[in-house]
Amino acid sequence: MFKNPSGRIFDIIDYPNMGANEIVRRLPEGGNGNFRIGSQVRVYEGQAAVFFRDGKALDVFGPGQHTITTANIPYLIDLVGKLFNDRSPFAADVVFVNTKEFTDMGWGTPQPILVKNPGFGLGVALLQAFGTYAFQISNPQQFVAQVVGARGAFTTNDIQNRFRSIILSKMQDLLAETATKGGKNVLEMIALTEEIGAGVRAKSQEDFKAIGVTLKQVYVNSIKPDERGAEQLRAMGMLDMATYTQLQAADAMREAAKNPSGGAGLTAGIGAGVGLANVMGQALQGGLANTVQGGMQQATAAGAAAGAGAAAASVPDVMSPAQAAAYMQVTEEDVMQMINEGQIKAKKIGSAFRLSKSTLDEFLKS
Repeated sequence: MFKNPSGRIFDIIDYPNMGANEIVRRLPEGGNGNFRIGSQVRVYEGQAAVFFRDGKALDVFGPGQHTITTANIPYLIDLVGKLFNDRSPFAADVVFVNTKEFTDMGWGTPQPILVKNPGFGLGVALLQAFGTYAFQISNPQQFVAQVVGARGAFTTNDIQNRFRSIILSKMQDLLAETATKGGKNVLEMIALTEEIGAGVRAKSQEDFKAIGVTLKQVYVNSIKPDERGAEQLRAMGMLDMATYTQLQAADAMREAAKNPSGGAGLTAGIGAGVGLANVMGQALQGGLANTVQGGMQQATAAGAAAGAGAAAASVPDVMSPAQAAAYMQVTEEDVMQMINEGQIKAKKIGSAFRLSKSTLDEFLKS
């Protein structure tokens, strides 16, 4: 490290203790250090040292001990002018770059990715994906010049969002290609995590290389359907209110079927859900304007007839907002609005609301 923290001339330049997440450290942090020709530069394994002056790289040193001379930094002759002796000072910044491989960097989809799902339900699905990646600075001079600039310190936290954006963009392209060109459905894509990770790495490599970085690995730990599929599709304008309400009803029936006393309701709930998905898929694929509404009513009626008694008997005493919405035949948004406005009393447990059946019955009677 610098032996003189003031504006005096430095003779030894090193930075032996880079943090685990530290990519770049500029010495001195504010720039414009005064060094001597003949000073020693110590660069440790897993490091590179880049000399900068006025934003221009003078030279790059790899691991080892180096003596600053006009031979290894020829630009010094122009910077210093006439050299009176071998100890003439010059002003510059030394930037130490961590060249180790950074592993276990997390990435994930902040919003679900819409993909085609041929042969199933609506023909589309919303997927969430999570995983890790590893990178390494392969061109320290390029990385500092294009990314770090004049900053005194730079860590993995400062670059994570940029790297994640690249990976997620390529992930979305690859999933779309896998579904469209490859003809894979969601279940088949979920089984291709290793292949998808390799594909994302290959697609991302040029973007990383352009800033002096090598993307070493991309791992996909999980690809799964988004649990809020119906809500998300509705927000994207792909479901009308009637279809959304029917899907919410089917979800509520499946929730009710989890009750130990609701054995027959399980069959009814699943039957209604499957019937709805098939009818909507046919409507979207065939372009029939009224198939969704009429067909869903038929499917729901058939499912309800198969287990009407059991479904009614299995209505839980405590409900989620989605179950309450189905019970009152409104949307979940309507239920949440009534809770927030104090029209319906609800108990908040953790981050979730729960409503009693007796409260809903009393509200409907009023």
